[in-house]
Order: sequence, then C-alpha cells, then structure tokens
Amino acid sequence: MSNEMIPDYEVAHGKSKAFYERYERKGELHHQTHYCPGCGHGNVSKMLARAIDELGIQDRTILINPVGCSVFGYYYFDVGNIQAAHGRAPAVATAVKRSRPDSVVVAYQGDGDLAAIGSGEILHAANRGENITVIFVNNGIYSMTGGQVAPTTLLGMKSLTTPQGRSVANEGYPLHVSELLATLEAPVLIERVGLGDAKQIVQATRAIKRAVENQVRGLGFSLIEVLSPCPTIWKMSALDAQHWVRDVMEKTFPLGVFCDRTKEAHPRLQPAPAPALAELPRILGVADDDLPEGHPYPGKRAEEVDLHVRVAGFGGQGVLLLGEVLAEAGLDAGLEVSWLPSYGPEMRSGTSNCHVRLSTKTIDSPLVVLPDVLVAMNEPSLRKFDDSVRPGGWVIYNGDTFPEDCKRKDVNVLALPFTDIAHELGDARVGNMVMLGALLEIANALPQTSIDAALGRLVKNPKWVALDERALERGRALLKESLLEV
Repeated sequence: MSNEMIPDYEVAHGKSKAFYERYERKGELHHQTHYCPGCGHGNVSKMLARAIDELGIQDRTILINPVGCSVFGYYYFDVGNIQAAHGRAPAVATAVKRSRPDSVVVAYQGDGDLAAIGSGEILHAANRGENITVIFVNNGIYSMTGGQVAPTTLLGMKSLTTPQGRSVANEGYPLHVSELLATLEAPVLIERVGLGDAKQIVQATRAIKRAVENQVRGLGFSLIEVLSPCPTIWKMSALDAQHWVRDVMEKTFPLGVFCDRTKEAHPRLQPAPAPALAELPRILGVADDDLPEGHPYPGKRAEEVDLHVRVAGFGGQGVLLLGEVLAEAGLDAGLEVSWLPSYGPEMRSGTSNCHVRLSTKTIDSPLVVLPDVLVAMNEPSLRKFDDSVRPGGWVIYNGDTFPEDCKRKDVNVLALPFTDIAHELGDARVGNMVMLGALLEIANALPQTSIDAALGRLVKNPKWVALDERALERGRALLKESLLEV
C-alpha cells in the first residue's frame, strides 16, 4: 500500500497528561502500576487523571495519598503529591487547602483507611464543609494488608479475621459512609457509584469529574464513593469480581446521589491571607522606637539563622523545658520555630528528648537528624546521639569527663558536671538552664530580651526565674572560659 492510500487518523484515547510518562517505582516495569489485575483502582485513577486533564488543573492539583492500595499514587500522578498517615488524608487535605486555597486538593482513600481509622477525620472535614474532593474506593475489605474485615465488609462475607463470615453480633453492621455523611448540612455532593459494568463506569467517570469541578468552583466538600472489585483478596476472577460488585455489593450499598446542593451552593468565602511579618508592628501599633534595644521584630532580622538542636536526658532533668525556653525565645525574636518532644511512658526517670529548630526561613520538618548542637544530660543519651552531630557542631555533655570512646575529632565538646554546678548556684534542678546558657552562647542567635520574655512566660515563680537567669549566665561564662582554655 502506498503512503497516499493510508487514511488520516486521530487518536481518540491516550494516556492522560496527568500521569507520568514512566512509572519509576520498579526499574524493570516502567509502564505498570502496582495494582492487581482486575483491581478497580486502575479505572478510578484513569477517571481522576481524565478529570484533571479536562479541567486544565494539573499544575494546581495536590493529591493526598494515605496508607492503603493508593499509597503509591505519587509514582503515577504528575501532580503535587503528599503522603499521609493512615486515615489522616482529610486532615492533611484540610491543611493544604487552607494554606494554599488556589490549589485543587484530592484525598484518595480506601474503605479501611477512610471508614475505620479515618472515620473521625472524614466526618469532621465533611461537617466543616472543607473545599476538598474525596474519592472513597470501597471494596469491602482491607486489601493491602491481606484481607482483614473492614467497616464496609458485607454481612456473611468471609475475611482473614472473620473466617466464619461477618456477623451482626460480633462485628456489627456494614458502615454506610455516604448515607452517614449525607445527614450533615455542609457537604455539597455525596454520591455512590460502581464499577460493575460499562454503564456504571461511565457514570463513575462523570461523578468524579463533577466532584473535582465543584472544588474548582469553590463550592465546598464533595465525596464520591466507588464500589470497586478486588479479585485477589476476594479470590475471584476479574470478571466475576466485577459482576459481584453489581449483583451483590449494590444490595448492601445502593448506588445513587445522597446529597446534591450544587445548584444552590455559592463559592465559599476564602479566609483573608495572613499579613506579612513585616506588617505586624504596624498592625499592633508598635513603632520602631517602642521596641526594646536589641529586640528584632519580624521582618527586621539582618542575619540568617538555621539552628538544629537535639536535647536528651532522663525525664525530670528538664529536657523538655530547655527546649521550650529555646523555642519560645525564638518565637519572641521573630524566627520560624519548631519544637518536637519525645518521651517514654514514665515522665520521671524515663528517657526523654526533644528536637528544636530555629530559622529565618520556613522550616521543612521538625525532625532534627543532624544537630548543630547536642545537649546530652546523661551518658546513655550521649552514646545514642553523639554520632549524629553535624561535623563542626557542638556536644554539651553533663559529665565530669567525656568518654574516650565517644570522642570525635570533627566536633567541639564542652563536658562539665552541670548538675553539680547548678547545685552550687542553689538548686541542682537548674542544671538544664546552665547547659542552655552554654548553648545560647554557642548559637549567638537570640537577643537577651527574647530569652527573658520566654522565661517569664514559662516559669511563673519569680524565685525560679531569678535562679534560672543566674544559671543561664553561669552557662555562658563556662563556655567562654572553655574557649579561652583552648
């Protein structure tokens, strides 16, 4: 056949632009997802990607992927992606949408994720009418973890944890999420669709696009529940599983629109954006001359700060208070701050540590993996965290001598019996403040006025405030003395 005889053609269907060209999850299978053959997630993913394409929102879309069969969505969707803890997708979606109101946020969840551990999150997000879109894939089972009973498992249905079948007496009735959420006043659209045949798939495609479009229009909360086959866990062929959705699941979970307020809904009012930090003094009526000397207000800081601190010891040594004072002082100085405590079940004598970050820039994570300064109040804490200190950083250790097998040539060390020093000042319990004083002298990132303000907020007894202030000064002096000795 000659080229002249080849008819012109047009591609009617192709891979969505919202998908990556290559899926990098597995090196040898760049064209495949992790979904089982016959799984409904493949169809639902295509429906969502198609809606993103048709609405032209790829550069604005943020997909929330919680734990479940949707967990690897970020390998497939070429949009913004955030991984959420099990059941927490609506909470994460709320935070993202409120902080970035121009984005289109989609929480993609399964029934074990949404209806079990995440039931509280979805209920309250719907009740608040958050302007997000939720896709709820319901296959009536915990698929990813092996087939345990889920809140949506049908009566009589056998699972890994209901080998005799789900019973009313033992596991209760299947949870009807769509019907439940439809009783609330705030949701704009609640609809249940299925993947039981071609006609249902067409309707599901329309419903998902409509739910996303509602958010683009700013109308509020929309949820689409999708009854989906799970051939692998149900132990059926792909075709039988699809028919089971249509012929069996629908009897318990009838398809339909349970709430539709799109016609009367109006775009929700967006909250006013937060003022710029530099505007706060004007808003608060504070002139430059009114600020204490050496007290930088937000937007007026000249030097850059990016301090990572790890504080560790036994419960009762003041580990968390040390971190709190440091964090509160950072807030007072107009810095970005995070303070993340971690302690064992025993508040006293149990292990305790905290992460503190101070920065002039936005903090990406509260975790301190490579501390600039490690404050180790006992030897177990030193041994646990010493290797993590950044080269060139500092270790402040509460001990007479630094253990030989912990010494590193690439870090600075201040090892002193801080508890004994605090006892000489009047009370051994202010040893944490002596160590904080040394830390403040090392960091040189906070004005004294901010430290005084933090102590005043956190320590209510004037007697202890005075003692803490003496302890801080003693710590600063000890650090200066150690540098002179070097």
